[in-house]
Amino acid sequence: MSIRQHSIRQLPDTLINQIAAGEVVERPASVVKELVENALDAGARRIDIDLEEGGVRLIRIRDDGGGIPADELPLAVTRHATSKIASIEDLEAVATLGFRGEALPSVASVSRFSLISRHNGAEHGAMLQVDGGRIGQVMPQSHPSGTTVEVRDLFYNVPARRKFLRAERTELSHIEEWLRSLALARPDVELRVSHNGKPSRRWKGEGDLLSDVRLHEALGQDFARNALRVDHSGAGLRLHGWIAQPAYNRASTDQQYLYVNGRAVRDRNVAHAVRQAFSDVLFHGRHPAYVLFLELDPRGVDVNVHPAKHEVRFRESRLVHDFVYRTLHEALAETRAGSMPHHDVSHPASIGWTMPPPRQAGIGLQVGDASAAYAALYADSAMNEVSESFVSMPADDEQGMPPLGFAIAQLHGIYILAENVDGMIVVDMHAAHERIGYEKLKTAHDGAGLRTQPLLVPASMSVSEREADIAEREADTLAKLGFEVARSGPQSLLMRSVPALLAQGDVEALLRDVLADLREHGSTRRIEETRDELLSTMACHGAVRANRRLTLHEMNALLREMEATERSGQCNHGRPTWTRFNLAEMDRWFLRGR
Repeated sequence: MSIRQHSIRQLPDTLINQIAAGEVVERPASVVKELVENALDAGARRIDIDLEEGGVRLIRIRDDGGGIPADELPLAVTRHATSKIASIEDLEAVATLGFRGEALPSVASVSRFSLISRHNGAEHGAMLQVDGGRIGQVMPQSHPSGTTVEVRDLFYNVPARRKFLRAERTELSHIEEWLRSLALARPDVELRVSHNGKPSRRWKGEGDLLSDVRLHEALGQDFARNALRVDHSGAGLRLHGWIAQPAYNRASTDQQYLYVNGRAVRDRNVAHAVRQAFSDVLFHGRHPAYVLFLELDPRGVDVNVHPAKHEVRFRESRLVHDFVYRTLHEALAETRAGSMPHHDVSHPASIGWTMPPPRQAGIGLQVGDASAAYAALYADSAMNEVSESFVSMPADDEQGMPPLGFAIAQLHGIYILAENVDGMIVVDMHAAHERIGYEKLKTAHDGAGLRTQPLLVPASMSVSEREADIAEREADTLAKLGFEVARSGPQSLLMRSVPALLAQGDVEALLRDVLADLREHGSTRRIEETRDELLSTMACHGAVRANRRLTLHEMNALLREMEATERSGQCNHGRPTWTRFNLAEMDRWFLRGR
């Protein structure tokens, strides 16, 4: 097939804008996003969104923002015309949602478009119409302060694009999802939505980011009830928002919202850090739910890397990754059994009952110790230790009942039933004991550090040149993880020592995974994760088994240890270790009060 050749020439403006529209305008939701963000940049406190046929037939956005002067309306629909940046310095510290000057001309080139605005202080408004990129004349038009943008017949002149649009309900759902994301970030702005002439949603603009009203409206009662508030600052970064307790998890990533300096984005680096933080408490194949706001100096993040501004690039990606991971990792450590959700995890709420900190089992992890030895040592000592610590405690005191209450029975040799202030507590004794043992093993091993085991014969590895470069550059990092590795050629490494606890595994594959993490994220937890898998197995073998009869003394000892152990709300595999039934629920079971 021959290719027709043309002489080089300048493309017409209409075609340039339509090409840009292919990057900026994917579907009606893209148009709503760009226009609403412009309204927010103009200082709007109320935005009305009117839609017809899922936004394909009509998108009308009205705001009460600052408006546009009449003589600037033609510039507003001209490519790369913007009031938001004027220099490269402005571009490197963008503080507005929009800044490219592409949205209005791109949308106007693929629709029947009108722009009506009245600038603050102006006597009247003005209107400009654009039909498929052809700009009309500015005309006087009555209008309150603010701006109305009307987009009709999206893609009417680009049939190849229009045929890719989905059903009305599908397109509307994309708009609703983006508005939900915006509502979470801007509870101070009122949003009114109508579809096909009928009001469909109203987000009241009465809250702020410290309020959970929007959280409840946007994500539902279950998320709000299980939400833990996070707020931590350090190294020029601040992470705040909510994470759902691990017991509340999802089959997909549909309730994951990340905002960087107020901009809703997707970022692989942050998503990886969140997954790592939850890795020890989520059941396999499940996903965490969260609404997180990351704030940093605008000069530390590049927002100009995606035409639709969905992605960002951090100048210090390793710092951001580690900050997010450590903040959430520490927050999740506070999810002890019996703790109530929805409090600031940086300042845990008082539970009105105190106990001395638990004594960890004296388990020293030495080179050459076998898994069975750990498990046996733990099984012999753990129950005795918690029982001894419980002996010194009063059965009750003047301070009130502990969060998990006191045991009253054992059910089928599997579950512990306890009574607390609110009602009944049910504990899976094996799962709970497994987590307690696992955390003790981790604490003991962390105290001894990552011991290394020299190889009798250094092992040679063939790697890519990029992997060899990373190993050479990150030699100190690898040494802290237990690997002594030296470059022996352009595409080869010589491994002289490995982490002792993992020496019997596939250490070569492990090292490759570590190098991949260092390349992708600038940090790694592969060694710790692999170590944790081994310790988890040990703890599982050492935990009390089903059908083992426990005395009330032993059951109460287990409850007290659960209250004091980090992440004890879930077992090592992410399953819940306990649940509560309050008196109101039980009254409903038996129709009491009816």
